[in-house]
Amino acid sequence: MGWDQDALRAQFCHALSEMYKSEVPLYGDLVDLVWKADAEAINTSQKQGTAAIDPDEILPLRNRVERHGAIRLGTAYELSTIRRMFAIMGMFPVGYYDLSAAGFPMHATAFRPWTKEALSKHPFRVFTTVLRMELLTEKTRELAQRALQQRNIFTDRLVALIELAENQGQLSPTECREFIVEGLETFRWHSKATVTMEEYQTLKAEHPLIADVVSFPSCHINHLTPRTIDIDLVQKLMQDYGMPAKERIEGPPRRQCPILLRQTSFKALEETVYFRDTHDAYVQGSHTARFGEVEQRGYALTRKGRQLYDTILSRVNTESAERRVSASEYESLLVKYFKGFPDDMAQLQSQQLAYFCYHLTPHSQEPAQLDLQGGNVTLEQLLKNNIIEYEPVTYEDFLPLSAGGIFNSNLGSTSQSKQLVMEAEADLDGFQRMLGTSIMDEFHLYAQIQQSSLENCRKQLGLDVILE
Repeated sequence: MGWDQDALRAQFCHALSEMYKSEVPLYGDLVDLVWKADAEAINTSQKQGTAAIDPDEILPLRNRVERHGAIRLGTAYELSTIRRMFAIMGMFPVGYYDLSAAGFPMHATAFRPWTKEALSKHPFRVFTTVLRMELLTEKTRELAQRALQQRNIFTDRLVALIELAENQGQLSPTECREFIVEGLETFRWHSKATVTMEEYQTLKAEHPLIADVVSFPSCHINHLTPRTIDIDLVQKLMQDYGMPAKERIEGPPRRQCPILLRQTSFKALEETVYFRDTHDAYVQGSHTARFGEVEQRGYALTRKGRQLYDTILSRVNTESAERRVSASEYESLLVKYFKGFPDDMAQLQSQQLAYFCYHLTPHSQEPAQLDLQGGNVTLEQLLKNNIIEYEPVTYEDFLPLSAGGIFNSNLGSTSQSKQLVMEAEADLDGFQRMLGTSIMDEFHLYAQIQQSSLENCRKQLGLDVILE
């Protein structure tokens, strides 16, 4: 392959971030605020004299540049072409998200790097939803299909560069630069809609997200999310600085051992949009879609851990719906029920609730406190004898219901077709057909990272097997 995928991904993400900053200045303010929060969190935890610590100096490099974007697509052609475009940057579809469960007529995947090495170089990821036409009412479906057929979100030159990379297996440095310039056009905001005001209102009445997907000439990025080490502090600072922050942080409560993902956002901006009227002139209207989001990433959970998480969350949601609780009461319920999820790294490891990376300790070089000659030994023995230690694997994916909460806080009333959506089944097969490939299971990727770290330990210790 004649180009560096990791470098291209990093450059593309940086260019996208700069473009989004100029489109949504509040996003630039948010990135600055995250830096302040991280600096404050680090300095509070270090409590070292007067010299303030720069978070850039002690956080892993990926923390500063890390972003996840989100886009919404309308057709199989758009989805399969985006897949080919992301593949050139070393990003592949991971995980299937059925958003009908949260009341949206769409489903999704996340394009991201697969390997630990690629993630450490640059972990850019894009949550990509696509409209489920079969969940729209007939009138809206016909309008949506007609509007989507008339647009092309990819420039001709971008498609040519994708084909060149696929067929020849190489891109020159000049072509890589061109790829970034052309690729940005797919995600650029356009204030001129491709539908009339009346059509827009029809789409919006069924579901605001349908209007957002269908009404514009590009799949504009609707948020670009920086990562923080203290999301509670970011939430407080957003409120202190007068940003229109949402009421509560999505995801699990604050913990010693953070799990999965916690997110918050400022509410979507109302932006001026121009719609064509019957005489093909433009009339002014407005549209609300793009918002600023921040996330704090925790440990990746195993299937067993995820099951426990989902069970606890569904208890919280059931009780809060029955009692119609406020945001602060919801927070208390979360804290109460999540006491059932161990908040101690040793327990998470021994109960196999999260994934870990294993490596040898400095003591492993000392005369063996343990007879390793048997050729096989248990992981527990190696841990007990301080020969191996572990660190949690970072969760690189998304929480569909967490995303749903953020979407819902940005949308008005429920739609007339909500019933149709809520009764829908997941459709992984249909999604993969549109995508043109199969989706990688995220649990498999985390298990691979854990397994290969154990395999490295086994080789270094000269063992036949490490029994788990």
